[in-house]
Amino acid sequence: MRLFHSTGERARILASDVEIADTILSRAKGLMFRRSIPDDYALVFQFDEPRPRDVHMLFVPFPIDVLWLVGDEVVHKKRLRPWVGLGRGTADTLVELPAGEAEDISEGDIVRLES
Repeated sequence: MRLFHSTGERARILASDVEIADTILSRAKGLMFRRSIPDDYALVFQFDEPRPRDVHMLFVPFPIDVLWLVGDEVVHKKRLRPWVGLGRGTADTLVELPAGEAEDISEGDIVRLES
């Protein structure tokens, strides 16, 4: 499974090591208690409908970039600081990436998961 980022002009693989948080426990735990994540990694949370979604950095000792998607469209992006970062946006999909991986992603871009 891979995560792709595309703008009107170009496309690229955003992450080739994709983990889906699809259980109550995996969604609650997220990236907590991990020491790091690889550069080509993404943790994806998929939900049934767009709603306000919160992300916290409690027990996450490294910064991350978070994307809030509605469908495949990026509607919000934020870099969260270790331990104390908080983010909120409306989404039906959340994507957590290593800090810096979402640097060239803008609201309105497309991010999609493909197997």
